[in-house]
Amino acid sequence: MSDTALDAAARRLDLALAKLESRVGGMMTTAKAEVGGLFDHDRSQLAAELDAARARERELHAAGQEAAEALDRAITEIRDALGPKSAEHRAEA
Repeated sequence: MSDTALDAAARRLDLALAKLESRVGGMMTTAKAEVGGLFDHDRSQLAAELDAARARERELHAAGQEAAEALDRAITEIRDALGPKSAEHRAEA
């Protein structure tokens, strides 16, 4: 191959590489945007699930408190119903 033909081939190769780099760059930009969107969606979905779990935790905590208070009242009523012997038993324990 002569220098002119070699130079022409090198220019065509450079042009082809430039086009390839441009296309790959565009594809990378598109892929990053799509992945970023997926991460944003996942993040928002996880945040919503976390909020729901925290709300459920508060509900369960409140229910546990109510149950503990009800048990305390029931124990007090039973002890009151049993009378003084119950008080003596408590003092011994």
